[in-house]
Amino acid sequence: MFSGYLIISLIVSVVIILGLIVKGHLNAGLALIIGSITLGIMSGLDFSDIVKGIDNGFGGMLTDIGLPIGFGIILGKLLSDSGGANVIAENLVKIFPESKALYALAFTSFIIAIPVFFDVTFVILVPIGIAMIDRINKSMGHVVGAICIGGGTAFLLVPPAPNPLAAAGILKFDVGLLIIGGLLIGGCSVIIATAIHSRLLSSKLWKPQTDEGEEGLQEIETVEKTDKAPSLVVSLIPILLPVILIILNTITSAILGDSQPSILEFIGSKSIAMLIGAIAAFIVGLVFLGGKNTESSASEALEPAGIVFLITGAGGSFAEIIKSSGISDAIVDLVSGFGTNIILVLIMSWLAGVIFRQVTGSGTVAALTTLGIMSGVASAVDIHPMFIAMACLSGSLFGATINDSGFWIVSKVSGFTLSGGIKTYTLGQGLSSVITIIITIIVACISLIFK
Repeated sequence: MFSGYLIISLIVSVVIILGLIVKGHLNAGLALIIGSITLGIMSGLDFSDIVKGIDNGFGGMLTDIGLPIGFGIILGKLLSDSGGANVIAENLVKIFPESKALYALAFTSFIIAIPVFFDVTFVILVPIGIAMIDRINKSMGHVVGAICIGGGTAFLLVPPAPNPLAAAGILKFDVGLLIIGGLLIGGCSVIIATAIHSRLLSSKLWKPQTDEGEEGLQEIETVEKTDKAPSLVVSLIPILLPVILIILNTITSAILGDSQPSILEFIGSKSIAMLIGAIAAFIVGLVFLGGKNTESSASEALEPAGIVFLITGAGGSFAEIIKSSGISDAIVDLVSGFGTNIILVLIMSWLAGVIFRQVTGSGTVAALTTLGIMSGVASAVDIHPMFIAMACLSGSLFGATINDSGFWIVSKVSGFTLSGGIKTYTLGQGLSSVITIIITIIVACISLIFK
């Protein structure tokens, strides 16, 4: 088939997916599967090949990242319920001087959100932020914005969060590289975005009389603290262990190649590393929660995991149909017209993520859809696929508003009006998204010099 028709088929299927999610209020996983079927039919695949592609894509994705995601969800829930996340938050904030309190909140949110869902991270940190407001002479908007920037950036850029894990699986590269890239590029973006956001709000952008609602800030529901909690070091172990093991495997593999000890490859694989982290979180839970509560916490953690698995696997199905239908090659032909201009390729990847995030409101759907579309491009351009992944993920970070559940969580918990939510959640994460793609482009261009 002509490349133009295949591209049109992709556009039609994407429109159907977005329509089912936004207008039909259908679960994103089901919408992605229906979109995959539509794409397969329009591109001329046999029905048997469509079914095979959907099954292989779904199974391949969950084979690659299903266990790490499951272990990561359990790890995060146990860390939260045992009080470890609270301990990390309180101690990291104390390390910074009061003049750098906003950076402390942003950095703490960045660290906690790596294994813990954004909404939990936010609720943990809001009470700490409230307690700091009078001392640092900043508004509630400053505090909430810093938390949104740090937590949102980590959850969408740094493995073992589901989206970046899926990115490494879809684009077929070592997840350890994305951990390093996500921590370095994402960390820099958080610092810069927090500084810019704070200055914008201080320049009379934040108006308490219209941005803050009538609800008292002291009435915010907080995460309950346990009677006894682990120390900071103990709390950090479940987070740092898998990250260190995966990065160690990446480094030793690059240096030693085939002579790398098999034990390092084993414990540094994402599944085993996340299993070790989850076991560490279990041990912490047993000590500080007790056996019954730990078992209950782990079981509760898996309740939202089904939705995560469905959407992630369906994203893999969509990517597989794009590949098997020849659309991936058509996209490569289209991008080849850019020549060696990797800047245009990265900007296109970022813009796709931005568009899907604004339409669906879901960072996960935006990331998976964009990654699937760009999966064929990653192997056809002269840069490492990690940079394509960072561009897609940073685009999906661009803050959405009323169609985004995270927006309403932030606004309602903080007692903000619509304008208050936009000036904190939407603006803060939007700044981080733009800064991340700028840094990604700069680093990608520098990497070509030393290639």
